[in-house]
Amino acid sequence: MEWYQDFPHIGYDLEGKKIYKPIRNKDELDMFLEKMENPDYWRTVQDKMTGADIKLTDEQIDLVHRLQKGQFGDVHFNPYEPAVDFFTHEVMIHPVTNRPADKRSFIPSLIEKEKVSKLVHAIKMGWIKPRKPKDDTPTYYDLWAHEDPNSILGRHKMHVPAPKMKLPGHEESYNPPPEYLLSEEERLAWEQQEPAQRRLSFVPQQHRSLRAVPAFPRFIHERFERCLDLYLCPRQRKMRVNVDPEDLIPKLPKPRDLQPFPTTQALVYRGHTSLVRCLSISPSGQWLVSGSDDGSVRFWEVSTARCMKTLPVGGVVKSVAWNPNPTICLVAICVEQSVLLVNPCLGDKLLYGATDQLLESFVPPEEERVQPVQWVPATMEEHSKGIRLVVQHSKAVKQVTWHGKGDYFASVVSDNSNMQVLIHQSSKRWSQNPFRRSKGLVQCVLFHPIRPYFFVATQRYVRVYNLLKQELTKKLMTNCKWVSSMAIHPGGDNIICGSYDSKLAWFDLDLSTRPYQLLRPPEACSRGSSLSWSDLLQNPLLVPVKVLKGHVLTLDLGVLDVLFHPTQPWVFSSGADGTIRLYT
Repeated sequence: MEWYQDFPHIGYDLEGKKIYKPIRNKDELDMFLEKMENPDYWRTVQDKMTGADIKLTDEQIDLVHRLQKGQFGDVHFNPYEPAVDFFTHEVMIHPVTNRPADKRSFIPSLIEKEKVSKLVHAIKMGWIKPRKPKDDTPTYYDLWAHEDPNSILGRHKMHVPAPKMKLPGHEESYNPPPEYLLSEEERLAWEQQEPAQRRLSFVPQQHRSLRAVPAFPRFIHERFERCLDLYLCPRQRKMRVNVDPEDLIPKLPKPRDLQPFPTTQALVYRGHTSLVRCLSISPSGQWLVSGSDDGSVRFWEVSTARCMKTLPVGGVVKSVAWNPNPTICLVAICVEQSVLLVNPCLGDKLLYGATDQLLESFVPPEEERVQPVQWVPATMEEHSKGIRLVVQHSKAVKQVTWHGKGDYFASVVSDNSNMQVLIHQSSKRWSQNPFRRSKGLVQCVLFHPIRPYFFVATQRYVRVYNLLKQELTKKLMTNCKWVSSMAIHPGGDNIICGSYDSKLAWFDLDLSTRPYQLLRPPEACSRGSSLSWSDLLQNPLLVPVKVLKGHVLTLDLGVLDVLFHPTQPWVFSSGADGTIRLYT
């Protein structure tokens, strides 16, 4: 019927003629009057097929009421009649049907099995794919929800506003101050200039009043140029980072919070007549040994700067090292092609007496072993000076360093072969060459204070070897041209290398093979370095706290070696002026 809502007819008869709707010319007022006056209005409905008004009977109204209440349409239907029990609980003699069961009811179907195997094969081969889940997304969606910022619409989001025009100044006034008006010469010069070179794009003019100001002749030209600027000028969004400059500077602690550290020169140890190249201190911190180019080794008492003993060795002393074991009183001294093991006989008599007994208890092996060096016991004259053993090398020795236990020590020889580094055992008088081939010119070596690691510094690299596994563990890149010295932290996890090109490379062995920090001291090259940190719990930090001065430049050389006291916050320095200075 809804097809004919907008038409005057409601269909066609058998002859094909239109069946017209009955003329209903009742308006709202007629409907209201009928509602008020007709007592049967409430039971009158319109037949949509014919358009006629039909008055419902009592039975029809009763049926409507029952259906509205959810009851049965038939008045006489009883929903609570007793049910007829066709299949009773009592077992009957005769069955309802006595047909034998089919064979297919208790045997698996072969046809179904074949179908299932075909389906499984098709799924495995990928011919049958699982049904895609129905997409529950609504047909309506947010148009700009997942928009690509690079798309055309995305440009509106990243809209860059046009640069504002410069506000007019005094020169654009209708009555500008006289200094803004151009003279004849300036006007001629302005006219001869290229438009791009002119400071002003117009000539300032003076009018007696605002009413006398004519129309602006360049108005259309200026608007056109502005439009060209707006759509042809490329604009780019630049992210400005608002950073406080103070935040970029690392927060360094104040020097007074880092005390105690050496601040003043306390003592000067005088006696050497030439460069003092090397220093070493006893584990107790009571005695200091120094080697000089004047061919002597001096032993000092730290607290009084008194020279306790002078040992002439007849050559330039390149390196000295006091045994770090507090139960052994022994000093290794590099002189030309030898390493002297000296008992200075200072301090506790029991201590240095036990050291002599330890060295004398050596029993030579039955078979003579081939060694890269010769162990020569000291003569009577040398013994009286304190020398106990002489380890003779084939070339000049430039450095000696002890292992933390105090039995082994290593020496570096000035040579290009694989014999540059040698490791010696003082108790067994046995030396060995740990390397088969040369890896470069070795500058210095160090033993790890705790672990079985051995550091070998060549000109550019520091190689870390594991002495137990006898293999290379790490190769540290110093980023320096020529390494001169090396010092390790007492905890063994940080190492500093000094170089002749005025750099200090600081490595954290737990992090990387590249320097954790590269420091550039302000002047001169670094010949010696030493490390000491008091707080081992925090991350190490290098903070400049004090510049210590005292040495005099001699032969263009200043400080040649620095050394920390083992227990006190004191620093020793030796210089080319022949003095040793203590800063406390």
